[in-house]
Amino acid sequence: MNPIYHLEERLKAKGLALPPAPTPLGAYVPAVISGNLLFLSGMLPLRDARLIRTGKAGFDVTLEELREDAAQVVLNALAVVKQTLGDFNRIVRCVKLTGYVASADTFYEQPQVINGASELLFELMGERGRHCRSAVGVSVLPLNSPIEIDFIFEIDKC
Repeated sequence: MNPIYHLEERLKAKGLALPPAPTPLGAYVPAVISGNLLFLSGMLPLRDARLIRTGKAGFDVTLEELREDAAQVVLNALAVVKQTLGDFNRIVRCVKLTGYVASADTFYEQPQVINGASELLFELMGERGRHCRSAVGVSVLPLNSPIEIDFIFEIDKC
């Protein structure tokens, strides 16, 4: 059986659950399918429709907190994937993610922050969770969020 079919079981085994899919905070849609690609808009570390924390890496927020935020972003993204596709059976793989980290000008550990997302995707999806990525330091993000991540998934056309 395709290992992606077990994604929800892997979530449960890790003590995690998908949250409700976050609603857009502006004039955009959370996901767009083009051909065999599913593009997700930038996801914030929201829990119960609120940011878990605010601030900048290297100033207000620790590396470990940022890694937790990155994992929450993955859960939010998977909730959008499920809402868009109905289930996870059409996912072929995660192709790419781009992580943005609101950073003090002396913070250089953006890759370690975004590892919180990359590692969880691999744990949940196996090899299909390995992806290309960028980890970018920025001066500010929407709502004073410490991170934002967007995703591209390859899907079966069906």
